[in-house]
Amino acid sequence: MKIEKAKEQRKKQITVGFLYETGKSRFKLRSLTDEVGFENKITDKNLHRPGLALAGYVDLFRYDRVQVIGNTESKYLKSLSPDRRMHAMARLFEFKIPCIMMTDNNTLDDRIIAAAAEKQIPVFSTSYETTKFQYFLADFLDDQFAPQIVVHGSLVDVYGVGVLIVGRSGIGKSEIALDLVERGHRLVADDVVMVTRKGEGILIGAGTDLVKHFMEIRGLGLIDVRSMFGIRAIRYQKRVEVIVELEEWKSIRDYTRTGLDDQVIKVLDVEIPMVRLPIFPGKNVTVITEVISLNYLLKHYGYDAAKEFAKRLEGVIGQKTKGNRAIEYFEHDFE
Repeated sequence: MKIEKAKEQRKKQITVGFLYETGKSRFKLRSLTDEVGFENKITDKNLHRPGLALAGYVDLFRYDRVQVIGNTESKYLKSLSPDRRMHAMARLFEFKIPCIMMTDNNTLDDRIIAAAAEKQIPVFSTSYETTKFQYFLADFLDDQFAPQIVVHGSLVDVYGVGVLIVGRSGIGKSEIALDLVERGHRLVADDVVMVTRKGEGILIGAGTDLVKHFMEIRGLGLIDVRSMFGIRAIRYQKRVEVIVELEEWKSIRDYTRTGLDDQVIKVLDVEIPMVRLPIFPGKNVTVITEVISLNYLLKHYGYDAAKEFAKRLEGVIGQKTKGNRAIEYFEHDFE
């Protein structure tokens, strides 16, 4: 399967219980309603501040989102009498709200907490200030509902560059990944790579919870990279920055010789540099993969070897000469 044709997948929902269990330490959450409403479904990655709804205007109330009550809403509620405060919150409880998050250690009256529990609406409190908490929670929900694809390939961290090696089954992806690990690079995933789009322009790759850092080497079988090479040889996630597609050498096909025409491929609507690498017996693909990573780093920091050579070539052509010797004087070194 071509990577650009891989089927996109998305989560349609997560439960409030999953959010709490996964994020209670990260977000410093404590439940004010025990485990009430943990089966409620969250279907939207966006958050909502119910300020207008508390004031009585509910025509545009996005009740289907996680509700965040910060200092502004809390101070407004405290300015009301107990009965009016109860009435304001009761109006919210008429809607099927997934859950309510109270920031800055704010809380609600016991009577309101009991009413929320009766309506199966969980209420949580966090010590984080509103802006920071919304950033953390929005990033978590964005990750949970992000589009992802399953890629048959190997993802390796090579000199800090996430290289995704793809190609037909049996072409040698795992062997190249293993060789890179033996040379000191870090394996992220082999055979099955889960690629997820973070934000609008970042792809993150990871393995599956079943395979993790096991590799299948034809003729040898399964090996555990972490046990064999140690913790320094693995990563659990890495940004996908370059895709290397392995294919058998075809004499009738034109392959890039200069590198002036950068190839890119769209994966989950994100453009990623791609190198189609022809292979044949005796070709050191591992070293070439390392060079691909180093060349990517050079381009990232503003130096493009192909363009630099093109400038020199244009200068030589302009002088109507074939160029001079690389050095002007041979020193007494005749090795």
